[in-house]
Amino acid sequence: MSILTIENMSHSFGDRILFRKVSFRLLKGEHIGLIGANGEGKSTFMKIITNQILADEGEIEWNSKYSIGYMDQQVDLKEGVTALNFLKEAFKDLYHIENKINDLYSKLGELNEEEMNKALNRIAVMQESLDKNDFYSINSRIQATSSGLGIKELLDRDVSALSGGQRTKVLLAKLLLEKPDILLLDEPTNHLDEEHIEWLKSFLISYQNAFILISHDNSFLNSVVNVVYHLEHKVLTRYQGNYDYFVRLYDIRKEQRLIEYKEQQTEIAKLEDYIRKNKVRTATAKQAKSREKKLNKIERIEIKKEIIKPKFNFKSTNMPESTVFKARDLIIGYNKPLSKPLNLKMKRGQKIAIIGANGLGKTTLLKTLLGLQKPINGEIDLSYYKKIGYFEQELIEDNSNSVLYDVWNTFPDLTQTEVRTNLARCGLTRQHIDSPINILSGGEQAKVRLCKLINEPSNVLVLDEPTNHLDIYAKDELKRALKEYEGSIILVCHEPEFYKDIATDIWNCEDWVFSN
Repeated sequence: MSILTIENMSHSFGDRILFRKVSFRLLKGEHIGLIGANGEGKSTFMKIITNQILADEGEIEWNSKYSIGYMDQQVDLKEGVTALNFLKEAFKDLYHIENKINDLYSKLGELNEEEMNKALNRIAVMQESLDKNDFYSINSRIQATSSGLGIKELLDRDVSALSGGQRTKVLLAKLLLEKPDILLLDEPTNHLDEEHIEWLKSFLISYQNAFILISHDNSFLNSVVNVVYHLEHKVLTRYQGNYDYFVRLYDIRKEQRLIEYKEQQTEIAKLEDYIRKNKVRTATAKQAKSREKKLNKIERIEIKKEIIKPKFNFKSTNMPESTVFKARDLIIGYNKPLSKPLNLKMKRGQKIAIIGANGLGKTTLLKTLLGLQKPINGEIDLSYYKKIGYFEQELIEDNSNSVLYDVWNTFPDLTQTEVRTNLARCGLTRQHIDSPINILSGGEQAKVRLCKLINEPSNVLVLDEPTNHLDIYAKDELKRALKEYEGSIILVCHEPEFYKDIATDIWNCEDWVFSN
């Protein structure tokens, strides 16, 4: 039975077409991976099916029997509500039933025998519903999910005081606890470290209901999906299987289509040549007309343009000193210490990956080393010759300037043509370059920030989760560029397959944790 059916859906932003008469279906129990390059329209697809925006045309029909769960980042996390009580809202219907049972019990003494029997029957039915839905294990389920996603220590915190990453994890936890008939997940691993990604992977593998998942973590995708929808060139194509199966079949189909295209082009050339030579000769005009009709009936095979793949080449400048920085008895934190006293040293040419669970201070350490955050104690000596390029984690661009002028303002000495060329090298099209930054996808915004970073000479790169939102093409190219970069690197990343080939050293911040 179909849960969601889409027929002939089209949608565009201005002159930028995202979908052209696409069709889609979601069946009960299917685990769908929605994939495609940055900017192809994956997040827009989610917004359309959740009625956040309306498609230009087409039919979108949900089966009303099924409940839908979508992580709404705009939900109001009100002051005065703890994370624990917010998560309990996932079971509000069950708590409502419990309240009804308690109300009936409190009134039993006022009822006659007939009314009492009716009330007891109602209580029995409602109690059966609570038992069926494991009502009395709610607290343990909340604890297990919170532990799995790394938010157990946040349960007593006020939700209004949570950071962006913590907020996202709490919203995800609530969504998973609700266990809807269909989960809609847009890059759920972005704020999770390796341990919690593994927990989410196990959860989704065993999830008996359906879900649609957007993710650029192909290893994660491959483990949890059994259907892939590939969005490319305004078309959605369905593949029955995991991500590895999609890759194999996509390559086979692409190669077969190229063969068919070449064969058709040869046939078309022969027909056109015959028509050109024979349509003016009386003896062969009839045959030429017949071939012309045949030519006009041919359904032309189109070879779609390749996805624009970015090219990142970081400009490096000389670092004459052998030591980039030295930290003595450094204690990082805000209102309270996050680390024990640290004695750290970075040598010229080192490429350091900082790993460890979320909330232990990876970003705080970066900001402290950069002088953006004061340490609680200790000293940092930074080389006088440092030239730092900094990529912030999850920088929210509420910027209505066009991409072109935003980057041009950063590099006013460049010509407009040079700015456009640099942006195009980062995988952005003309339409992206002329669009306001705030309408771009997360991956497209990341490419704009990378464009600024690669064109500013540096000898130290400080990168905080740079792979969030990047598609596979951009990730692979960034990995190559960082391996070839001649300067030093400090990299915070939760993807071992990305950082292990780059890093000369790995610092695990779990070894530094402050303990009372």
